[in-house]
Amino acid sequence: MCLALTGAPVHAAPHLRTDRITAGEAGSGEPALPIVYPTSRRQLAGLDTARAGTKTTGVTFADLDSDDSWARNAIRWVASDNSWMLDFAPNPNGTYNFRPAAIETRKYLARSIVRAFARGEQPDGSVVFSDVDASTSWYRWAAVAVQHGWMTARNGVFDPDGPVTMAMLHRALVRAVGLGPAAKALNDIHTRDGVHFKVAPNFGTTVLGMRLDLRYNAPTGSESMDVAPADDLPRAQVAYSLARATTLPSYEVPDLLAQYKNVQLPHLGQRMQRIVRWGIHYAGYPYVWGGEWGFNRPEPSALGGQPRSGFDCSGLTWWLLRRDDGTAWNISPPRPYKGWSLPQRTSTDMAAMAPTRIKYDDLRPGDIMFYDGDGYGVVDHVDTYIGNGYALDSSSTPGGVSIMWVAREPGTHADWYAEHFMWGRRVLPH
Repeated sequence: MCLALTGAPVHAAPHLRTDRITAGEAGSGEPALPIVYPTSRRQLAGLDTARAGTKTTGVTFADLDSDDSWARNAIRWVASDNSWMLDFAPNPNGTYNFRPAAIETRKYLARSIVRAFARGEQPDGSVVFSDVDASTSWYRWAAVAVQHGWMTARNGVFDPDGPVTMAMLHRALVRAVGLGPAAKALNDIHTRDGVHFKVAPNFGTTVLGMRLDLRYNAPTGSESMDVAPADDLPRAQVAYSLARATTLPSYEVPDLLAQYKNVQLPHLGQRMQRIVRWGIHYAGYPYVWGGEWGFNRPEPSALGGQPRSGFDCSGLTWWLLRRDDGTAWNISPPRPYKGWSLPQRTSTDMAAMAPTRIKYDDLRPGDIMFYDGDGYGVVDHVDTYIGNGYALDSSSTPGGVSIMWVAREPGTHADWYAEHFMWGRRVLPH
């Protein structure tokens, strides 16, 4: 969360207080998508992606404890209410093991998503694997998942026992719910005059997975649980994401298809192009309260030693824009530009020190945008505008860094950012 109750920056200049932020608001950014686990077939039919006809009964898991409480409802939904992740034989006493901490493998993911999104579908014979024999039961699940483009098999190698990463899981679920066109548009992010930005292969599905709230955002103090796109996922994390994807409100997929149908930015000078290139590299990094570190190596202990790479909203703004000021916190090099003066650490202080309060219609790429999310009249969120209704944002709701749609669309489900916008601040000089 981006508003410190102490009002002190995480890493202050020598003449300022140097308290580490230890408390903040309960959230930053738009409200989370509702999660409603249906209890009847009629409720199930009203969901956009959930599938009827896979109900199970009487399943009790013997290996869940208090450490798994955050995922317990999701596990119940995907492996008890439904059989999508009911993967292991029962114990002699009739209970089951879910194995929440075990790293999920690709063959089990294939089976789960086909059970959830393509129940009853058979392979069409177009897919041949060198490492999954067509005579085995696993072939069906792998082949159907690859036929749909939910999973990949490079040169015929499916790697059935390989680990599932966050990027793989987001790809599978984002495509399964019908957001493939939006993912393709994000992968083709460009300016109106034809400048294209190089992105990771799963960039679009990673961003959209964040927008669908697929990634569990660990609470403050437990950020070591957070995962980034390249991280291997335990089964509890997979269950959480699958439950999210199969309980989406019916409006969410159409809204995202509209927001990302053509991810075209305005003409950007070399300065803004560098900022966008730097920022999109961190899409999918987790939301870490007080976080401002994006390298795989640990943050130096002198800077607080955050438990893993990740950002809160004002931390991402620093990562994108702030120049070195001779204190312990350094970002350039290796960032390919020096940055600009932005000494304030919290969104509240950044907003208070705006020389001019910029109106929404006067925003330019590179301006930072401030929001009052809870309606108390105090800024508690910030992101960086990149043009044409898009901003680089890290909030606690999608649980990390994404390209957020912040345009004004009255009457839609996508207008939280426009409704809560207060003013902007120009950081880049003319």
